[in-house]
Amino acid sequence: MTKGWARPFEDLIEVDGRELVTLLDAGQYIAALPKKEHDVPEWRAAMEALLSVVERGGPTLFARIGIMRALNRHYVPELNPKGKDPHWGQRKLKRDE
Repeated sequence: MTKGWARPFEDLIEVDGRELVTLLDAGQYIAALPKKEHDVPEWRAAMEALLSVVERGGPTLFARIGIMRALNRHYVPELNPKGKDPHWGQRKLKRDE
């Protein structure tokens, strides 16, 4: 089993036309970020998760989650103010036909 920085992600991460396949690829991507971007709390958490996985041998999924959260930090899901429609009153029972 591969250890350290050479460990691959279970699912690669695509960002800016680049594929992050291993933990080293992710570390190099984070290191290449501009200082202003690099110091954002989401990227700091991603770096901590990445280092934790490399040093302690945890699941690569932890590092992947940290990176994906940092990449998608500006994404705000569209809110449907109406929510889900209630299911009651839509189906008729056989006896009511």
